[in-house]
Amino acid sequence: MQLIHVFSIAPFATLFASIIVGLFGKKCPKVFSYALTTLGVGIAFLISIYTLYITSHGFHGEFTLYQWLATGSYNFEIGFMIDNLTALMMVIVTFVSLMVHIYSIGYMKQDSGFSRFFSYISLFTFAMLMLVMSNNFLQLFFGWEGVGLVSYLLIGFWYKKPTAIHANLKAFLVNRVGDIGLLMGVGLILFWFGSLDYQTVFDRSVSLGNQSIFLFGDSAVSLLSVICILLFIGAMGKSAQIPLHVWLPDSMEGPTPISALIHAATMVTAGIFMVSRLSPLFELSDTALSFITIIGASTAILMGIMGVVQNDIKRVIAYSTLSQLGFMTVALGVSAYSVAIFHLMTHAFFKALLFLAAGSVIIGMHHDQDIRHMGNIKKYMPITWITFLLGSLALIGTPFFSGFYSKEMIIEATKYSQIFGSGFAYWMLIFGVFFTALYSTRLYLMVFHGTEKWRTLKLRNTHHGLNSQQSPHESPWVITLPLILLTIPSVIIGYLSIDTILFSDFFTTSIFINDEIHKNFSQINNHFSSPIKTGLHGFLTLPFFFMMLGIIVAWFVNSQMFKSNITPKFVSFISKILEKGYGFDTLNEKYFARWLRVAGNFLWLRIDLNLIDRYLVNGPAYLINRLAFKLKSLQSGYIYHYAFIMIIGLFLLMTFFIKL
Repeated sequence: MQLIHVFSIAPFATLFASIIVGLFGKKCPKVFSYALTTLGVGIAFLISIYTLYITSHGFHGEFTLYQWLATGSYNFEIGFMIDNLTALMMVIVTFVSLMVHIYSIGYMKQDSGFSRFFSYISLFTFAMLMLVMSNNFLQLFFGWEGVGLVSYLLIGFWYKKPTAIHANLKAFLVNRVGDIGLLMGVGLILFWFGSLDYQTVFDRSVSLGNQSIFLFGDSAVSLLSVICILLFIGAMGKSAQIPLHVWLPDSMEGPTPISALIHAATMVTAGIFMVSRLSPLFELSDTALSFITIIGASTAILMGIMGVVQNDIKRVIAYSTLSQLGFMTVALGVSAYSVAIFHLMTHAFFKALLFLAAGSVIIGMHHDQDIRHMGNIKKYMPITWITFLLGSLALIGTPFFSGFYSKEMIIEATKYSQIFGSGFAYWMLIFGVFFTALYSTRLYLMVFHGTEKWRTLKLRNTHHGLNSQQSPHESPWVITLPLILLTIPSVIIGYLSIDTILFSDFFTTSIFINDEIHKNFSQINNHFSSPIKTGLHGFLTLPFFFMMLGIIVAWFVNSQMFKSNITPKFVSFISKILEKGYGFDTLNEKYFARWLRVAGNFLWLRIDLNLIDRYLVNGPAYLINRLAFKLKSLQSGYIYHYAFIMIIGLFLLMTFFIKL
């Protein structure tokens, strides 16, 4: 079998399973739906492992699956780019998706949309695989829009729930704003480069490095800077960077497995992958890199602070995702693309673990998600407790855990960077470490330790939470097994892979860095010796100090030592700002959305109905109708009238048209 056929099996196995289950799953037993889709993603995972194996041994190449369209000198094709970056992303996506499939068997077993759910998540995996395997911008855009569409369906999976419908519509609209930037960037690439093929664009990018275009009057700007910023605006939508982050916390209205799938390794990391894949373009624009750095740093710190004040267990982890995406974005901005992908990988495992463990807690609490109603869950859910603890330790960057290695490398790369905005970004990441430890420790302590608040609360609804006679219970094995399997890479994958992924030639053919200008990554390489020494040195670094400070503050605030009913006015003021999410939703709804609705109503009533419909569409028909009404009076029915008109007509013909 040809290699191209082997690679194509991975995405199309998930597509085939999705179609079959979507068409026939509702009429078949539940085992048909979950067995077929899990088999499909399992096959994709095995092929991904094989792909990573052969690419790590030197294989890489591009393959055209078929030509979709040819017009003039433009060829639009569907094909694959197989290299280490593609293979690593394939493994991450398919492994997390496989864990979510297994987990969902238990989590969704009582849901009436069981088959529809499995069809959706399998289709989501297909779209994500097509995105990461693409070798051209056309297929990238296809996968990009595919994950956006399916995420809309998944966030609003419970379509009878008004908040879910609001959340999926919000996600869809916000992502459309970012996608406009992406589409404009791709359009400029097609116009100036004459191709949408990655390699062709990369080869021609150097010759267009000094090309300028005029956007406003006589103001000339760099073509590549404009293209890269437009492409990154698309990434801001998918990867939820400020100010296009507002959709992601609300997406918690979807089922918990979807939160893990969207927020861990797939949709939200698409933007990080895209910028890394297009590193030969971004390396030619320091303006775009500075823009990326500042946006990422702002997201990391502001969203980390938001996580501290959340009381919904899933929303705390959602804001954690936003903050960690900010870390990855900063790594992109300082040209540490491989470090961004490294953190993407480690984050995928421990964030999927935390979301799925949170879902296990929600099941044990009879679908109560408020952490203020929990306490001492450790006693009743030991497997969920230990996996959640290990995932949290990885998230906060505890030395020797996977999150430590990737986060430490991002901070070091930012420290050594000379790009504009890197100094600001460095301190924002340092403070981001503090807030990560603060909200993670607060969440852990409130859920798994302390008093059993669910016993003392009154007027509890037995259909939405525990009553005073009930206790939390450990989840079945089909839910705890994925937690255990995700815990293993969350603990050790950073230690095992840092040397290979960051300090070897693993990404040589996939990622380009201009070492003559951006020397920070080479400086990290010079300082790195071994994972053990890096882990030991981690206990002496500034990030570790801020991490410990965050843990101590969270413990102090959560303990019996700190009990006060008096809230300072300043703290109350800050709390109101945070409760409103810095006012981004208010700004969007009261100003942007409001004036867009006003403009839309004006265009609809005045332009569409009164001008276009009345005069341009219905106008000719109205005029013809009126003219016909007037002309019909000439039809008298008398023969001599018609004979007279014929004679007059003949006379006019002979007078004006016949030359004698």
